[in-house]
Order: sequence, then C-alpha cells, then structure tokens
Amino acid sequence: MASFFGQYEHSIDPKGRLILPAKFRSQFDVDGSVGFLSQHTEGCLALYTPDEFDIRMAQMRELAQRGPAERNMVRFWSSGTAQVEIDKQGRMALPNNLREYAQLIPEGPVLVVGAIERVELWNPDRWEEKVGPEEERLIQGGVTA
Repeated sequence: MASFFGQYEHSIDPKGRLILPAKFRSQFDVDGSVGFLSQHTEGCLALYTPDEFDIRMAQMRELAQRGPAERNMVRFWSSGTAQVEIDKQGRMALPNNLREYAQLIPEGPVLVVGAIERVELWNPDRWEEKVGPEEERLIQGGVTA
C-alpha cells in the first residue's frame, strides 16, 4: 500500500521533466519505476503507483456502469491519464496536455505533495488558492484530527 506525505518544491526542466523527490521515488522503484499520471480534482495532477492505479481503475470501471454522465467522466479521466517512466535520476516527462491542465509552466515551480495514496503535482498559485483557507483554519485551531 502506497503512503505519501510531505511537500517539496521542484521545477520542470526545459525538456518538460520533473524530478520526483527521493522519498516518493522509492515507492515507485518497487514496480519497475513506472507510474500513472492523471488529471485530478481541483486542477492538480495525481501520480499513482501501479498498485494504487489498479485500485483507481477498478473504481472507474464501477463508476462507468452507473449511467451516461458517469461514463463521460470516466472517458475524460482515462483520456487524461498517461503511463510515465521514472528514470534513475528520478525524472519523469510530463505530457503537454497534462502540464496545460494543471497550469504547470516549463521551467516554473511545481509543488510535489504527498496525498496519502498518491502524489499530487500543483501549480503553487493554485495550491495556495485551494489550500490557503484550510491552512488558516488549522492555525486558528479549527481543525482537529
């Protein structure tokens, strides 16, 4: 079972590659340095290990059986998913369509965030917009585990 947590700032190189933090990379090495990158909610990208991706695929198969709207959502999700290889230096190429979806700029900053069963890739401005209010609630003592 994958387990990702923590936050790191990296950047996309001129060739459209991102270096995955070493702490995250080790969980992909088990499966031959392959991951699955997909469009995710709120404008980020989600990177799954092969085992976690199998679980997500099963969820999508079930969702597709519910009706036409759900099938269209599954179509959109699967069309925005790519298998990516992680090289020995921890680099992975980010397909153009996925970079555009997540507003990740070539040679620009990317927040690489552990999200329990997946790794999320965020444009830092979008991250602040989505998570900033929750951070303030935590500072004010409004969120407890």
